[in-house]
Amino acid sequence: MRLIDSHCHLDDAQFDSDREAAIERAGAAGVETMLAVGTGNGPPDLEAGIRLAEGHRQMVASVGVHPHDAAKATPESFERLRELLAHPKVVAIGEIGLDYHYNFSPPEVQREVFARQLELAREAARPVIIHTREAWADTLRMLEEARLASGIMHCFSGGPEEAERTLALGFHISFAGVVTFPKALRVQAAARMVPLDRLLIETDAPYLAPVPHRGKRNEPAFVVETARKVAELRDAPVEAIAAATADNFKRLVGLPV
Repeated sequence: MRLIDSHCHLDDAQFDSDREAAIERAGAAGVETMLAVGTGNGPPDLEAGIRLAEGHRQMVASVGVHPHDAAKATPESFERLRELLAHPKVVAIGEIGLDYHYNFSPPEVQREVFARQLELAREAARPVIIHTREAWADTLRMLEEARLASGIMHCFSGGPEEAERTLALGFHISFAGVVTFPKALRVQAAARMVPLDRLLIETDAPYLAPVPHRGKRNEPAFVVETARKVAELRDAPVEAIAAATADNFKRLVGLPV
């Protein structure tokens, strides 16, 4: 079975004791590619994903300022992001977006930083990886105004209505461990209706481990459980979901299929 983890944070300190072992376990589980999300601890360091990807042939990277870190961004941050987009391992801008649950950065600052990064994505013709929490209205409005060519709604937490608006943008929708949670009925309904060619899966490791690992540290090898649940919801073979989501990701970011 061919799998891709389209979103993981292997730079996180939770992997300091066994990072290489976790990468090996992913390979043993069939994970052929992992996207190392490059938000790290925020500016001025914007290269967390690149550092990982440079040392591992099976990794690609993204760069971006997470909404939690928006208040740390400076004009120099955006110039550095523009430079890093030329790195051969960088395939996307993210994760970026809005998070009104924690408001670690003021909402108005989040929106300003989000808008600047959407401009960079448009200039560079790169996909964006979107984080949204308790901010659907503003996130979708800003994306609709930005008119980008492509993107990923990461760790999808909405229902069919949010999925329809996301698909109308031309975006892919990525499901994480949340889709395996018994009470996540709206997310599961969305997973049933997303067209197969717009479907992605991810772990968001070390967060949101899927059933049966819920409550533990997540890792890329566990993406197989998300594939199984999505396959069950769609009454499809898990191998078909794994292959389709792998090929979808590769096409989206320009990797050979």
